[in-house]
Amino acid sequence: MTVELGRFGVWAPASRWEGRAARAAELEELGFGALWLGGAPDGGVLGLVAEVLDATDRLVVATGILNVWTTPAAEVNAGYRDLAWTDRFLVGVGAGHREHVGEVYHSPYQKLVHYLDELDVPRDRLALAALGPRVLRLAAARTSVAHPYLVTPEQTALARAEIGAATVLAPEQHVVLEEDADRARAVGRENLALYLGLANYTRNWLRGGFTEDDLDDGGSDRLVDALVAWGSPERVADRLREHREAGADHVSVQVLGDHLEDSPQFRELAAALAE
Repeated sequence: MTVELGRFGVWAPASRWEGRAARAAELEELGFGALWLGGAPDGGVLGLVAEVLDATDRLVVATGILNVWTTPAAEVNAGYRDLAWTDRFLVGVGAGHREHVGEVYHSPYQKLVHYLDELDVPRDRLALAALGPRVLRLAAARTSVAHPYLVTPEQTALARAEIGAATVLAPEQHVVLEEDADRARAVGRENLALYLGLANYTRNWLRGGFTEDDLDDGGSDRLVDALVAWGSPERVADRLREHREAGADHVSVQVLGDHLEDSPQFRELAAALAE
């Protein structure tokens, strides 16, 4: 049976949870269904997964993502065996980016196929990072969860059309809980700067209807507003619901800024989502 992620979860870099696994219980109490440990960590993140699982009762813990170029499949298999006792662990894998991996990066689609062949993890415990149509279809064929990152609700609808009804669709959404447009967009641009240098993302945004002009000078207001949900908790909650209305089963929320210990941020958002 596929891991039950719930309607909404939290996405945060794994590094921010080192030594703070107990804080995940607060997310569980607020009603979030999953914690995605992000930032393409290596296999060492599996120890952190165990800590978060021990600190919580219902929260699903997902890796978002283990990089297929830098994390040997055998290491993932061993980590999964240690955690096979629980149905709250989702192994998320993905191809990462040529700009970070280097010259070893080639034929990423075939690398994903071969890596999935090597994994000894049940399909219903696997998620695949997927943006383009081909990898979305691979996610549907070989895993139980497709995990697009930095996409609009319109792209969520297109992803649903690609994967069909049987695969869980779990996009990530950047969030800034700030009502001043200039300040919110400044935070958004600061966080988008990394991704504007990664071909996988820029290609996907162009495929989604943005133009080269939208990618210049740190990103146009149009691009920032489409990729970063900002404003009051109620306004942000509306954007998250747009993904659900477009076909997402689960939306992972990445609150930008140093808010890991700022539980009011998550409390306010959880309250807005419950309305």
